[in-house]
Amino acid sequence: MATNSEVADVGFRSERGPVLIALMLSTSLVALDSTIIATAVLTIVDDLGGFGQFPWLFSIYLLAQAVSVPIYGKLADLFGRKKIMLWGIGVFLLGSILCGLAWSMPALIAFRAVQGLGAGAVQPMSVTIAGDIYTLQERAKAQGYLASVWAMSAVLGPALGGVFSEFLSWRWIFFVNIPLCGLAAWMLIRRFHEGPVSRSKPRIDYLGAGLLTVGAAALLLGLLEGGQSWAWASGMSTGIFTLGVVSLALFTWQQTRAAEPILPLWVFTRRVLVVSSLVSLLVGAVVLGLTSYVPTFVQGVLGTGAIVAGFALATLTLGWPIAASLSGRFYLRFGFRATALTGGSIAVVGTGLATLIGDGSRIWMIAAVCFVVGLGMGLIASPTLIAAQSSVDWSERGVATSTNMFARSIGSAVGVAIFGAIVNSRVSGQGEPDQSQLSDAIHLVFVGVFGAAVLMLAVAALMPGRSTKS
Repeated sequence: MATNSEVADVGFRSERGPVLIALMLSTSLVALDSTIIATAVLTIVDDLGGFGQFPWLFSIYLLAQAVSVPIYGKLADLFGRKKIMLWGIGVFLLGSILCGLAWSMPALIAFRAVQGLGAGAVQPMSVTIAGDIYTLQERAKAQGYLASVWAMSAVLGPALGGVFSEFLSWRWIFFVNIPLCGLAAWMLIRRFHEGPVSRSKPRIDYLGAGLLTVGAAALLLGLLEGGQSWAWASGMSTGIFTLGVVSLALFTWQQTRAAEPILPLWVFTRRVLVVSSLVSLLVGAVVLGLTSYVPTFVQGVLGTGAIVAGFALATLTLGWPIAASLSGRFYLRFGFRATALTGGSIAVVGTGLATLIGDGSRIWMIAAVCFVVGLGMGLIASPTLIAAQSSVDWSERGVATSTNMFARSIGSAVGVAIFGAIVNSRVSGQGEPDQSQLSDAIHLVFVGVFGAAVLMLAVAALMPGRSTKS
């Protein structure tokens, strides 16, 4: 952990520089994966079929990530961050290899779940370790470095995805993770050295994990397949939604009696953690709504190639790290609430402009809209997360961080499921959809994203001004 005797520097040449580089390499696994696949969706569908199933490529990944994040957070507080991070990298590597070998859309969806289980450890552990080794004043700059990975991935990911899709094979979007996983693991083993941590045997709430998985999966299945595989008012639809609601209700009850609950209820008694998690949930819905459907719109409606579609999306994750790296100056001077409100307002403007996108829109206009949204995300996502981390001690930071990441993953998964249900209700679901159908369907997605951004701004108003801890 950072101490007052350490030099307050957050560069690569500082004492903690090698650890920061290792965290950036680890973050690149999740960051690259989230941008490289979006531009290859139509190519994958052409090869494997199943356009109506493609939202599951995102939803199953996010669901697996979401349900595993709280468990990893608890284990990290008990045994330390390094072991959990290395486990996550190994699982992510296995999932990537399996995805690259997938022979059908159902197989690819299943293997994406394995990837998600790995990402459930990698992403929150990167953020948690940064919270451990840097002070409140240093964290904004550290987050800027980590966010810059998303910027590099925003440029490199869509470009690689487009090149692989058009000139090689979409399978390389997964095989490229092999050397990245190896390098990230090697750097962490060599450079990150934790102090002594508790070796007590954890009592993991496996029943709670099972109930959460069943409940979330049932709700997502109902949202994605309702009106497509069965009627909304059918017995199948009613049964699936009932299973989801009952499972989640039992999960909540289980958390009140478990010795080591997956999602400790004390999280919901602290305002900063609740509000930051709600903001994170809506951030996930907004970002994945755009990430999933901007490339599809640019390719399927405007008729461009995968590389051009990647450029339009890249600006979203370019604007994010720029704003995130500057957010520290804002929240240290004006407080967390003012910074989050500023970011939320910018995001509302950007998503509002997205609702004006149509058949005659230019690529640069779509790219500009995504850039504005990215700026807003950087000013609301990073400060609210840092506020949550700063409100707890080391022994609770893993849970606090994982809860925030859990909320974002759930928001992303549910958002993609809802948007996927909207799209599936407007297109045929067999083969490549009609251009006018696709345009109309994705327009409704953009309207939904705008609504989520407005709600996010309202929730940000509940943020506390400043944190009392470091």
